[in-house]
Amino acid sequence: MSNQGVDPGRRRFLTLTTSVVGGAGAAAAAWPFLASLSPSERAKALGAPVTVDVSKVEPGQRITVAWRGKPVWIVRRTPEMLETLPKVTDDLRDPESREAQQPGYAQNQTRSIKPEILVMVGSCTHLGCSPTFRPDHPAPEIHSNWQGGFFCPCHGSMFDLAGRVYKGVPAPLNLAVPPHRYEGDDTIVVGEDPTGVV
Repeated sequence: MSNQGVDPGRRRFLTLTTSVVGGAGAAAAAWPFLASLSPSERAKALGAPVTVDVSKVEPGQRITVAWRGKPVWIVRRTPEMLETLPKVTDDLRDPESREAQQPGYAQNQTRSIKPEILVMVGSCTHLGCSPTFRPDHPAPEIHSNWQGGFFCPCHGSMFDLAGRVYKGVPAPLNLAVPPHRYEGDDTIVVGEDPTGVV
């Protein structure tokens, strides 16, 4: 067979076009596989810091946000709530927060950066139940010296308004305080420590 009727320019054009179309097809076929290797938006959100505007949280109110699949409570405590904290010290298992349930900057009586704002993981340290927010006091059905706090109806664990655990209950530790920092007066970033502080 003779090559006299073959146009070399057309052959190059067809070869190039076939290569480009084949490459585009391979990329289109590989895209879903490559996309499946990157974390989903939900997975990114579960591990990412959460920014919360607390400007509209009223005194005495608790709000809940999700961080890493856990409920995080933010409570704006009133001056009266803060006054109850020293009244229950003798009833608490770890009143000085010596167990590592909070960052160093929250290892104080209020377990917070700003006394009026409490940021805490809302899971009981016994079996992970979600305690109820019971700011009311007195409540002798809960404890004879109840000054308000968090009560886990599942097994009876009790925590004060700083998340410190009472003696004689199933929960072994204070409620956890997650890493958090302030970005301005009314914005909290849950999941990040303040710059230069641990």
